[in-house]
Amino acid sequence: MKLNKIMIAAVLAFGASSMMAQAANQGSGTVTFTGEIIDAPCSIAPGNIDQTVPLGQISNLSLKDGRESEVKEPFSIKLEDCTNATAQTVKTTFTGEAGGSAGTDKKMIALGSGSTAKGASIVITDTLNSNAVVELGTATTGQKIEIGDTGAELAFKAFLKGNGGTLDTIIPGAFTSVVNFALSYQ
Repeated sequence: MKLNKIMIAAVLAFGASSMMAQAANQGSGTVTFTGEIIDAPCSIAPGNIDQTVPLGQISNLSLKDGRESEVKEPFSIKLEDCTNATAQTVKTTFTGEAGGSAGTDKKMIALGSGSTAKGASIVITDTLNSNAVVELGTATTGQKIEIGDTGAELAFKAFLKGNGGTLDTIIPGAFTSVVNFALSYQ
């Protein structure tokens, strides 16, 4: 009987020591892959689908009477893996909430409803088209992609512009605004 107790104690001791030998959790997680298969001659480069363009801290004085900020922040939509059989032109159409003092100017983008800043709007220009102002809902002139081109970069600039009011109507504060873009090939 005494031998049985010794044997049971030995088995329990060896079993406990083997559980202690297992490594402690040193970190784990999940990787989620997302994307979309599109019917287009080019792919949009990762990191260019959803972007944030910082416009900085702009003085309210620089926006009075409809003036625009000196800072013109560049951003682009990079295309890659282009496999077009014929030369095509890719055009970009931006959509969002119209800006300006009446909220109807499609050449200006309204500051988001959660913004504390007031009295200004965002303007986008098409760098490849002599910095022409982009109108919401209207396709840009576009960029030609030749046969054999493997990529392209659609270049734009964004800046803040006063809505035309006096200094009293330009209220300092934080702002955000969102526009969507769609590409079309012709």
